[in-house]
Amino acid sequence: MLRRLRWIAPLGALALGLAACSSGTTGTATQDTQVSTKADEALAALEGQVLAKGPHGEDPEPASVADLTDDEVAQVKDMGATAAIVMHYGGNDWANAQIAGLTQRFGELGIDIVATTDADFDPGQQVSDIETVMAKKPDIIVSIPTDPVATAAAYQAAADAGVKLVFMDNVPDGLEAGTDYVSVVSADNYGNGVVSAHLMAKALGGAGKIGVIYHEADFFVTQQRYQGFTDTIKSDYPDIEIVDERGIAGPDFAGDAQSVTDAWLTQYPDLDGIWAVWDVPAEGVMAAARSAGRSDLKIATEDLGTNVAIALAAKDMVVGLGAQVPFDQGVTEANLAAGALLGKTAPPYVALSALPVTHDNVLDAWRQVYHTDPPSEVTDSFVD
Repeated sequence: MLRRLRWIAPLGALALGLAACSSGTTGTATQDTQVSTKADEALAALEGQVLAKGPHGEDPEPASVADLTDDEVAQVKDMGATAAIVMHYGGNDWANAQIAGLTQRFGELGIDIVATTDADFDPGQQVSDIETVMAKKPDIIVSIPTDPVATAAAYQAAADAGVKLVFMDNVPDGLEAGTDYVSVVSADNYGNGVVSAHLMAKALGGAGKIGVIYHEADFFVTQQRYQGFTDTIKSDYPDIEIVDERGIAGPDFAGDAQSVTDAWLTQYPDLDGIWAVWDVPAEGVMAAARSAGRSDLKIATEDLGTNVAIALAAKDMVVGLGAQVPFDQGVTEANLAAGALLGKTAPPYVALSALPVTHDNVLDAWRQVYHTDPPSEVTDSFVD
């Protein structure tokens, strides 16, 4: 505003202008502090809590329900059991961590992994993967269905053959916990959506225009993330306007999100932020923002992948995310499967709480999520 004042303006008018600017700045600072305090208090209240219900409305149980005694571990080792891991898609940090947790715990239990498959988010391919795996006669299958309807018959056939099924996040239609499958293990995906909403609001000072990129699929946990984020923005931060929502179906999730963001930055030049349903689509948002010279865009997401961790460390557009703990989820899934071999009954839904991740705790969060030190590209990117 001061640049528009003429140098010949009376000193009184200039003083009034400066006072107005000072008052506005103070008001904005007060609002930012209030929003920051509100968000921080909400995040603190979420610590250790699980907000999500299971796929059929089940109340969550903690991972500790799957723990095995030393005697139970010895019994499982004597069985010489085998397992297969049937993924929806692989090669990303979340899938790698799930597989790492499963591999470590199955090794400790003396359970041999006979196959690990990657369906590239293609239900038809996953059905074929299940049929191929079944030829190896595993005692256990740990899997995340790509589509609850299209894959149901293949999983039912495995259950009918006596395979102990443990699911990640999603369950096939028509299968019953305790009868057809052991349990489903998930992060608190609704809670992760809530976490990212508070972090987005804090970064925006409680006001602004945002876009929402969701997963356009019948996929329970990504729907929960979207619901947690949008519910919280609408109920807690009425001065943040969701100006547009677009779904992406993949399999090129980063490319799809980049295309959406390209269009939005043209259509809504005053857009302040974008929420992306997980880290891979968020990478596409970052690419589009960089191309448009919009390094000021605020991005919130879910899952602590390498590229969003680098961005958080460098204070580069990504303002925060809700992280799962996939390594721990993998350990829990292996424990539940082993318990089922012993005839133990498991709760139908086990969930692990959301982990808020910001610039300040990104390095420690990486250790918590992956049980290893962050890679050099993350630590080298960290700025004070």
